[in-house]
Amino acid sequence: MDQSVAIQETLAEGEYCVIAVQGVLCEGDSRQSRLLGLVRYRLEHGGQEHALFLYTHRRMAITGDDVSLDQIVPVSRDFTLEEVSPDGELYILGFDSATRDPEFLWLSRYRCAELELEMPTPRGCNSALVTWPGYATIGGGGSNFDGLRPNGKGVPMDQSSRGQDKPESLQPRQNKSKSEITDMVRSSTITVSDKAHILSMQKFGLRDTIVKSHLLQKEEDYTYIQNFRFFAGTYNVNGQSPKECLRLWLSNGIQAPDVYCVGFQELDLSKEAFFFHDTPKEEEWFKAVSEGLHPDAKYAKVKLIRLVGIMLLLYVKQEHAAYISEVEAETVGTGIMGRMGNKGGVAIRFQFHNTSICVVNSHLAAHIEEYERRNQDYKDICSRMQFCQPDPSLPPLTISNHDVILWLGDLNYRIEELDVEKVKKLIEEKDFQMLYAYDQLKIQVAAKTVFEGFTEGELTFQPTYKYDTGSDDWDTSEKCRAPAWCDRILWKGKNITQLSYQSHMALKTSDHKPVSSVFDIGVRVVNDELYRKTLEEIVRSLDKMENANIPSVSLSKREFCFQNVKYMQLKVESFTIHNGQVPCHFEFINKPDEESYCKQWLNANPSRGFLLPDSDVEIDLELFVNKMTATKLNSGEDKIEDILVLHLDRGKDYFLSVSGNYLPSCFGSPIHTLCYMREPILDLPLETISELTLMPVWTGDDGSQLDSPMEIPKELWMMVDYLYRNAVQQEDLFQQPGLRSEFEHIRDCLDTGMIDNLSASNHSVAEALLLFLESLPEPVICYSTYHNCLECSGNYTASKQVISTLPIFHKNVFHYLMAFLRELLKNSAKNHLDENILASIFGSLLLRNPAGHQKLDMTEKKKAQEFIHQFLCNPL
Repeated sequence: MDQSVAIQETLAEGEYCVIAVQGVLCEGDSRQSRLLGLVRYRLEHGGQEHALFLYTHRRMAITGDDVSLDQIVPVSRDFTLEEVSPDGELYILGFDSATRDPEFLWLSRYRCAELELEMPTPRGCNSALVTWPGYATIGGGGSNFDGLRPNGKGVPMDQSSRGQDKPESLQPRQNKSKSEITDMVRSSTITVSDKAHILSMQKFGLRDTIVKSHLLQKEEDYTYIQNFRFFAGTYNVNGQSPKECLRLWLSNGIQAPDVYCVGFQELDLSKEAFFFHDTPKEEEWFKAVSEGLHPDAKYAKVKLIRLVGIMLLLYVKQEHAAYISEVEAETVGTGIMGRMGNKGGVAIRFQFHNTSICVVNSHLAAHIEEYERRNQDYKDICSRMQFCQPDPSLPPLTISNHDVILWLGDLNYRIEELDVEKVKKLIEEKDFQMLYAYDQLKIQVAAKTVFEGFTEGELTFQPTYKYDTGSDDWDTSEKCRAPAWCDRILWKGKNITQLSYQSHMALKTSDHKPVSSVFDIGVRVVNDELYRKTLEEIVRSLDKMENANIPSVSLSKREFCFQNVKYMQLKVESFTIHNGQVPCHFEFINKPDEESYCKQWLNANPSRGFLLPDSDVEIDLELFVNKMTATKLNSGEDKIEDILVLHLDRGKDYFLSVSGNYLPSCFGSPIHTLCYMREPILDLPLETISELTLMPVWTGDDGSQLDSPMEIPKELWMMVDYLYRNAVQQEDLFQQPGLRSEFEHIRDCLDTGMIDNLSASNHSVAEALLLFLESLPEPVICYSTYHNCLECSGNYTASKQVISTLPIFHKNVFHYLMAFLRELLKNSAKNHLDENILASIFGSLLLRNPAGHQKLDMTEKKKAQEFIHQFLCNPL
């Protein structure tokens, strides 16, 4: 549909939209869809001017109500368009039906008037897809707003030469490869035209939100269901490079899908990928997938997202690309300390016509006994995966906020209670139904601990793990892993029909077999005429109720008390907002002279929203104390006290009171403070804890007369001693995450001194140790010595000298930790640890950037690793 009609409705008399094209506005890492219109304005003396109008839009623009003017860029004498990223992101992959040659379409990035835009550039054209009638094409081909020298550089040309006939010299050059596209001249500073005052007008507010809400309610009145074919595939490639054609997995024996969702796990198992996130495997597997897509169609790569070895690719047929919008991608690491990306999930969400879709690719915790950790990984991904909305005033979307959810990946659930030989026997007999009864995922879903509301097709193929690489033989290694259906595809939503669910035994690159599923998914497609009529009816009804009464709500509760709050233990109190008879916006607003509507340990979910008449919304007040807030709560500088202000647009404010008490913890306490606490922290008076927490870090080096301190914190000794006695040979120590419930138990044992009651897995204690070090308000290697450490990271003598200048308790802790890590390295044959792994893990914890506690950049991270590495390889 010609979207210039919608733009025309917003223009003033004498202005004409020549053409409209879809683009993307790029600001840093943010990419926001924009509708671009070339607008012509006739001057009184007979001449004409042009400008680029950039609009935000809610959906395919049909009427002027669907768009909102965002920016105006005059096409003046110094207007230029510079291609700043010739290696664009969008690829159209397929084969010309006549020549069988591959065809491509790039989404190239351009800069004009200090804006960066992405627009598609087809093969054989050296310019963007925006062709203006009567003018040359925008892009490397030039335009008659900017004459083109033979070397491809633009210079301003006389305004009088603008006419309806293009000069021969300005015709777009054809048959140039993408690499031959020449850059335009640098963009110049543009003086915005007088019409820019329109941008300050709030075109959409409460009324727009009401319209959107009513449109959602009446969606069935202007949409119809159309089936589209989706391919979902998952493959754990075990760190291998592609060695086989993927067409047997991606396109053999099926009709060309409309949408491809392709997920990988263990893309790269190298330490560089794990710690620094760099890997050449991404490009290798992307190319392999692109070459394996169905040959009877052309596909656009919509998005690629990767977290270490977990990668997800989304493609659509070229003809559907115009109906894909609101594309967002996010990652959640659930590895050690809940952040490492060796395990976790990646997701892409998008709007396809009028249906919202979310595709998740996850790699959950390994080992047969770790099903609870897998359950926790799943819940973490669901709770932490959040996508920004086009309207920044709206709260982020979660996975569950979508019409269709496809979840694929190496979920790592195993076959339990059966020995290896019994499993293989049932597989040989093809008695998959009997084997499925012992499948952990089936058991956990039945218990409603994970994937509630999801569906999985019948497993009619043999387990996809574990094989000897390069063969169809079951694992013959020393561990002899039992076969299991690790690789799965599930779905949730309406109008979804699974057409196939299978593994692909022909591919032998990995110790897993790839899995695929093909679906017919009913997508809501907009009938433009019915949409227009529905919109008109809604607007007419709103006109009648415009400027109605002042909004008013009632709250089910206004006072909230959080008792016995503990470190990293979420507490939630809920209340309900009931709206009266007037639609309203609500939002928690900042109090005077405060930067946020609440203290850092508190969060309201949702913090803003919209209520139709006589409707309700439940608000969760979530209290969570972490490393950023624990120290001030320990010291008494902060308390569990706050006042929230709930504001109604065009209405009054409501005040909510929050109170409670925090139980001090060793987590978030300074090293020297803990050394002076000979008793468990929870046995000490709050006044004593406050006094010790506020002591200067150098206390103890000046002959202080305080009661004799311990050399290191007893809590640190308890954890290290536990690991020394139980875990020096533990495989994957400090790499395999523990259980959250066990961390809470460990924390309570440390804070009460009841170490004899400690009962937890080695991985949970190891993660607790890392969390303890991360929570220190002053790191083991003090902020003041940070830069000195990086400077001497290649000089062991100088590095030891820096450590010798640390406060006594910090120096003691550093040497104690290094001695323990060296003990672990003596057992590397069993625990598979090496100096690089330990230096990478502990480098970022012991050495922290003092500038706003920012994360280390890549160069600093490597220097921090090298600094710690010296102490693991050389005598102390």
